[in-house]
Amino acid sequence: MLVLVAPGQGAQKPGFLTPWLDLPGVTERLTWWSAVSGLDLIHYGTKADEEEIRDTAVAQPLLVAAALVSARALFPEDAAGAGGAGNSAEGLPGSARAVLGATAGHSVGEIAAAAVAGVLTEETAMVLVRRRGLAMAEAAAQAETGMSAVLGGEQDEVVAHLTKLGLTPANVNGAGQIVAAGTAEQLAALAADKPEGVRRVVPLAVAGAFHTDHMAPAVSALDTLVAGAPFADPRLTYVSNRDGHVVTSGAEIAQRLVAQVSNPVRWDLCMETFQRLGATAIIEVAPGGTLVGIAKRALPGVKTLALKTPDDLEAARALIAEHAVPVADTPAE
Repeated sequence: MLVLVAPGQGAQKPGFLTPWLDLPGVTERLTWWSAVSGLDLIHYGTKADEEEIRDTAVAQPLLVAAALVSARALFPEDAAGAGGAGNSAEGLPGSARAVLGATAGHSVGEIAAAAVAGVLTEETAMVLVRRRGLAMAEAAAQAETGMSAVLGGEQDEVVAHLTKLGLTPANVNGAGQIVAAGTAEQLAALAADKPEGVRRVVPLAVAGAFHTDHMAPAVSALDTLVAGAPFADPRLTYVSNRDGHVVTSGAEIAQRLVAQVSNPVRWDLCMETFQRLGATAIIEVAPGGTLVGIAKRALPGVKTLALKTPDDLEAARALIAEHAVPVADTPAE
């Protein structure tokens, strides 16, 4: 069974959208999504420097746009592409849905996964992610906060140590990786006093303590927006990063997309669900690399592929052909 996953903030790099513009229709699509979101995606994805795309309000729409562009590119025979047929909320076209067993996203990647699953249109996804980025940037500006990856150590011991320092385990990623979030002072204390068994503490290129109580103002802003947005039930198995559960209601997914802004991401539980569903391969859409790196350590035996550039599409299609399982044969949770 094949799982398609979308990365979260921090995966972006200067110029990472540039090679995708060589594909037919991508420039036009990004131009339209730029108008929809009110952000020049082409400029920020090709010419902006690292500091510019570190801005939460910029990084999040860029990541969702890249995920959707690369997901579409996997199924070129469908003119409408992956992530939605035109302006409908039907998600992947039939030929693509037939080969994907499940989809999920890490943090903001959940919005891309929701579009892939047909929960919302690409246009709605771009509106939502732009507002999400702005709201989280506004919340982050209220205090000097950030996030650091804690590599190594026993999970329970690391979490206990973070709690002692007043930090939140904002991303529990599995495979010996937990992301701590909190104030600059708390993160400095962590760097000076690492939990036992931890190899490294690595500051992340994000602008705030995401998935913590520091993001409460953003939750309120998104609640108001989502109340009027169209959400459909997923047409593909959708795994929520809140708890690794398979969610079948579009209305519930809408609520979870809002709440996850201040809730921890449990990617470890998502991977447990992939394994339980019978995953044999994972493809991470652009800018891929982070999630397949975790999967290689946590899910031995599961084949992985990261879509970094269009040069990876041929290998991705070969993996799809090898691991395609009709939806009717995919086990339910």
